[in-house]
This record gives sequence, structure tokens and C-alpha cells, in this order.
Amino acid sequence: MGMKVLLVIFSVFLALTAFPQARMGAFVDEVIVMMEPTPEAAIRRMEAGDFDVYAMTLTSPDLFKRVKESQNLGYEVSYGSYNELTFNPVGPVFPDGRLNPFAVPEIREAMNWLIDRNYIVKEILGGLGVPRFLPINTASADYVELIDLVRALENKYQYNFEKAEKIITEQMQKLGARKVGGVWTYNGQPVEIIVLIRIEDQRRQIGDYVADQLEKLGFKTVRDYKRAAEASPIWYAGNPADGKFHIYTGGWITTVVPRDLTANLDFFYTPRGLPSPLWQAYKPSPEFDRICEMLANKEFTTMEERRELFAKGLELAMKDSVRVWTNDNMAFTPKRKNVLVTADLYGGVSGSWLWPYTIRFENKIGGTVKIGLPSGLTEPWNAIAGSNWIFDMMLIRATGAAAYIPDPYTGLYYPYSFEKAEVVVQKGLPVKKTLDWVELKFEPEIVVPSDAFIDWDAKEQRFITIAEKYSNQKVTALRKVTVRFPKNLYNWKHHDGSTFDPADLLMKVILTFDRAKPESPFYDESTVPAFASFQKTFKGFRILSVDPFVAEYYSDIWYQDAEVNAGAAANFFWPYYDQGPAPWHVLAIGLYAEMQGKAAFSSAKAKEKNVEWLNYVAGPTIPILKAALDEAIAKRWIPYEKVFTSYVSKEKLITRYQNLLNWYNQKGHFWTAWGPFYLEKAYPIEKVVHLKRFDQYPFPADRWMRFQKAAVPEVIIEGSTTIRIGEPAIFELFIDFEGKPYPLKDISSVVCLLFASDGTLVLKGNAKAVKDGLFTFEIPAATTRNLTAGVYKFEVAVTSIRTALPGMKAIDVVVRGR
Repeated sequence: MGMKVLLVIFSVFLALTAFPQARMGAFVDEVIVMMEPTPEAAIRRMEAGDFDVYAMTLTSPDLFKRVKESQNLGYEVSYGSYNELTFNPVGPVFPDGRLNPFAVPEIREAMNWLIDRNYIVKEILGGLGVPRFLPINTASADYVELIDLVRALENKYQYNFEKAEKIITEQMQKLGARKVGGVWTYNGQPVEIIVLIRIEDQRRQIGDYVADQLEKLGFKTVRDYKRAAEASPIWYAGNPADGKFHIYTGGWITTVVPRDLTANLDFFYTPRGLPSPLWQAYKPSPEFDRICEMLANKEFTTMEERRELFAKGLELAMKDSVRVWTNDNMAFTPKRKNVLVTADLYGGVSGSWLWPYTIRFENKIGGTVKIGLPSGLTEPWNAIAGSNWIFDMMLIRATGAAAYIPDPYTGLYYPYSFEKAEVVVQKGLPVKKTLDWVELKFEPEIVVPSDAFIDWDAKEQRFITIAEKYSNQKVTALRKVTVRFPKNLYNWKHHDGSTFDPADLLMKVILTFDRAKPESPFYDESTVPAFASFQKTFKGFRILSVDPFVAEYYSDIWYQDAEVNAGAAANFFWPYYDQGPAPWHVLAIGLYAEMQGKAAFSSAKAKEKNVEWLNYVAGPTIPILKAALDEAIAKRWIPYEKVFTSYVSKEKLITRYQNLLNWYNQKGHFWTAWGPFYLEKAYPIEKVVHLKRFDQYPFPADRWMRFQKAAVPEVIIEGSTTIRIGEPAIFELFIDFEGKPYPLKDISSVVCLLFASDGTLVLKGNAKAVKDGLFTFEIPAATTRNLTAGVYKFEVAVTSIRTALPGMKAIDVVVRGR
């Protein structure tokens, strides 16, 4: 073998072995993000080499077939995207006199019967999905746990056009509407329903189908076709009282594998969900609202109580129906075969928190990855209350992470910015530990120290202690977490060259309280509902050490996993906000602009004050932020001065501001954080985003490389497909992964279900373990004795500690007489 060949082989070996361990931050040098709204065009461009990844979860069966047959393309499968119909609940009469039927809960509920979900899945999605009726993912552990309850609701709300028509007719007449010539009228004018229809995916066909169904009932419809950027100002940021839409074809993605879906009710049905004008218009019944809050705040002490609350909440969600769920998707994200990336089992690539840390070319370090997105820069980027769009958040997460990183296959949390944590919960609560990095203890009572802080005085700009607020009365909590951040934290760099300091963490804590206080110059009314709910369960915090930063967090909210309890507590302090990362000095200039009445962090406050919604990357608020920075430098202005002066000297204040000014002069924007990539430039007109590797990132590139593929159980059912009445029926259940038996130690449960032809649950039980990869289940003679002849469905659902996605399999069995 020649010397030249040996050198080439040795160079490749070095690139694949030694270099990744030495390289910090990302594997690639830069990411160029371009917008391509049409998936068909995106696939063509990917085959031509214009894109390396098209980070949209696609559901087109034709495109899926094309990608599978391509020699150059591969794909990642995910299960977390879903579709629904979002209703405008304002009314029943808009200010301009038009009727809004969907202000009536009974009409919204009846829409469940008007929509044939099986038609949507089979005819529109081509089988790449399943019908969805409820605000919980069908491919989830909660769905399996509640299978008997959810199936009853699914049966109740099956497609029934006649029933829907009867209820809607009755309610329309109560509103004073009349049918004239087969058309609904109100005050002599046709009742017109505006269906705001997204056009980038199958929601276009879903929207057309819904409009067709409404027209069959006698409504006039306006089909307002729009892309994300055009629709968002109407349904999300706009005032629903303006009546610019009645129905929006919503699409969501659960970007992290869910460990617990109880908070979905509070998010999707109450004003606490988001600080959007639409959410603030939600008016759930007092009973439903309280159940939503109890589930979100974990106001239960046993799994039985949780089950009862969840069951009632799901029932009331169907009664409320500000959203009508249509389907869960089995989606795919196309990519070129030479590109490797860790996709989330639910969120795909766009929802994966690990994509920026793991994206790379096969057998290569460095280079430029080109990513296509259907939309981007849809709404303003600001960490406190900016864009919530999945494609914006995908890019934002590349610039900085939360205190934890969720496992892309189980949803369990791993520390990102903190080193370890100790979780103490009240004895008797059903909390468990899976991973070694967290400690879990139980105590009969957790007393909050009297010197812990529990509130904030916005007028005096100081924290309020337990002793001060409760006059030294004993305060207890259900959960205590002690979280320890690394000793070298204050050596970590922000993208603009500033180093971390305690004020970065304290800003996060202060803003949790201050923006919901009317006395604050930064008060935002849209934060009040969520803050009021937070206050009901928050029991205090205490800083044990500043360097290193060690703190305690007390709360009556608890989670079933110790890892989630720890991560959530760490994120109380870590400067990753609802919509992204931000150092304190970056937020300071936005606060200054808001204090001056020039702009606002939330869309709701921007609407209320008739000012611009703060955008740190582009648009009309860039000069506003620049002016705020100039004034802050000139005045040496510091937010929350009574707290911050203990941690930020005047010299450091000016250094921080000067670093940000230099950053702006170089980049033309104010988005700076600490992630593996920094934002080089955003081009809102061209719809291009340029990210570059941050070479001062403190962690090695291979930190998260252990996440390669989800071990979803694969189930094979063997046994007779004929059951004789009065005789037992035995099934063998083979459970594998990639052709190998699934270890018994990794299997949490194997649940077996028998359903009658009308969907009624006949039997639910747990299979018996035999050995790795093999279980058995018997339907006893006592059960078959009560069956009637016909076709039944036998289902198996397997849950594993290695993945939160259950393995599921179903077969038809025929019940016959002896």
C-alpha cells in the first residue's frame, strides 16, 4: 500500500476519532436555513443538493414513497405532530354585529360529531396517522393508562352528521338565527363562517373538508388560505373580537416525548396557556377551569386521584371544545443519507432539543449544513414572550438551551447547565427515580425555612421572605429541590464575549414575579393568569451559595419523575425563558424600551399599548433597542438596581453593554446567548437565517452522541384468531427490538385489551412474563362465557423504560359458539 494512501486513511481516522473529542460545540461549522413553503419543491431541491435536511414533519403518503425510493434521501420518523380545529370563542355576536356560532360551547361540542376523523386519516392523510379525539397523544403512556376511559369518549364522539345537525340547529335557533332557503341567516344576513386554512400541508384539505361539512348544514363559508406568517397575525396575535376568523386549522407538535400530559388541559383550554389575545378570550366553566389548574399544579397525592381528575377533565374538554382534535400524524422528516442527526421520537428534527449538538456529515467534521424550513422568522424573536412557532424555536434552541436536555426517546431530563440535584418529596407521593445523576428522598414533612424568599415587592424592588409574609407561621411544601451549578459557571461565555454572572440567574427569578405586579413599570396584564396559578403552588426559594451557585426551590407542584422535578427547579433559576435564552443585559434594553412605552415583550401588551412587539433579530424594534442601549450606557442604567448592584459593578455593567454594542455593530441584531451556535444574521425579507458555530462553547461536540435510535418495542401476537364461547383463549406475545428479544428488565408493562365491535372495552389485563421477549395472556373462560358471537379486536400495548412510545399491535378475533 502506498504512503499517500496510508496518509489519507490516517487522516480520516483522526477526523473520526481524536478530533470529535477535542472539538467543542457543534460538529459542523455553520448552518444556513432557507425557507421553502412547498414540501414537493423541498424534496426536489433536496435531491438536487440544495438542502441537506428539510426539517418539517411531513405526512404526505406520496412524498413518503418518493423519499423511500430515492437513492440519495433518508428520513426520520416521529409521532408528536397533530392537527385540530381552533375556534374563535368571542361572542356570540362580534362588535360589528356578525354572529359567531362558535361562542356557544354546545355548537363547538357538536363539531366533534360533524367531523369524520376516519375520513381525514384514510382519504387525506393516506393512512399516515390515526384519528384523535382528545387533548392527549394517542401514542403515549397516558393514553395506554387511561385506555378504558378514552375509548369510551372516542365511542361517544364518533362521526354522526345527523346528531351534529340536530344540536347545531337547536342552538342556532336559540341565538335568533333562521334558515332561509336552506341558508342560515342572522338579522337578515347570511351567517358566514371564515375558515382560516393553512396551505403548507394536509391542513389545506382538512380545512376544505370542514368547510364542505358546514356548507351542508346551511352555512356560507369563506376559505381564507394562508401560510404561517400570514395566518399568525390573525389567529394568534390578533384580537379575536375583530372576527377575522371563526375556525383555524391548527397544527401542533409535542417537541419532547411526554412523561405526563396532564398539563395539556390547562395549556389548551384556559387563559393560563399563552399570553395571546385568543387564549385570554377562553372562558372555561368554573369546574373545568379548576380541574385544569389542579392537574397542571399536581394537586393530587395518588395516581388514583390523578386518574379521576384526568378522566373528568377529558370529559369536560369535549364539552368545552375550543379545540376539536382531528388526528395524530405519523410523520417523517426527509434528509440526505450522508447527514446524521438525533431526531426526537415526538418532535422529529424540528422539535429535537439535540439537533444542534448532533447534526453532522457522515465521516466528516465541519462543513456547512443547509436546512430547509416551510416558514421561519414568523413572529418576533424575544426570549420572554416572542415567537412560539416550532420552526423559530428550532433555531432559537440552537443558540441556547434550558437548564436540562430531555432524552429524545423517553422524555427524562438530563442536566445541561447544572451538575446535580437532590429531590425531596413528601412521603407517600408516587415519585420515582430512573437515572443516577439525581438523588431522591422522602420526608414526612418539608418545612420551608423562614428566610426563604416567597414573593417580590415590585415597588421597593426586593424579595419578600416567608417570615415577613406569614409572620413566622410554619409553611410546608410537597417538594424541595437543591440544585448545584458548576464551579466554573462564571467562566462560561455568552456569544458577545460577556461572561456569566449571578445576575443572569437572578434576572430570571425576578421577572417571574415582576411582570405580573401592577406596581412594576414592566407590568403585563397577560402574565397575570399564569402567575396567579404559579403563586398557588410556589412555596419559596433560597440561595445557599452564589459562587458556586447553589439554591433550594420549594413547591407544591411535583412530577412523577425525580429527574423532571430537578430539571424544572433548575430552570427556575437558569436564564432560559418561555421563548428562548437571554443574558440579563440583553433583556435590560428591552425592559428599558418597554418602560419608555416604545415596545413590549408580549403581543398582548403590544396590542394593548399600540406599540411594536419586541424583536431582537430584525424589524422596526432594532433601532428602538439600539436607542435603549445607547441611553442605558449614557445613564449607566441597570434594572432592579437594589438587587443587581450586589453582583454587577459599574465597570461590569458598562462592559456588558459595550459587548452588546460591539455585537450589534458587527451583526446588526441583539440576539446573543450561549449555545453551540450563534446567530450570524437573519434576513427576514429573503427568509434566510445564518447560524455559526460558537468556538467558545464549554462542552465537547460528542457530549450527546449516545442518543442514536429509539428502542420502540415491536410486538407480534400469536394465537388462535377464533375464540370459542365458554373456553379460554391463550395468546403468546413476542416483544423484540431490531430482531432481538426485548429484555424483561426494560419492560414496564404489557397491557392487553379486548374490544367488542362497537368499541366497548370487554377486558383489560396485564400479560404474564415468561422470559426476555416473551409474554402470555389468557382470556379466561369466565369472560368468554359472556361474549356474543362476532368480530372483536385484541390489542396489546407495551411500555418500556427505554422509550416513552408504547409498542402497540392489534388483531381481529372471531368469537363463535361451541
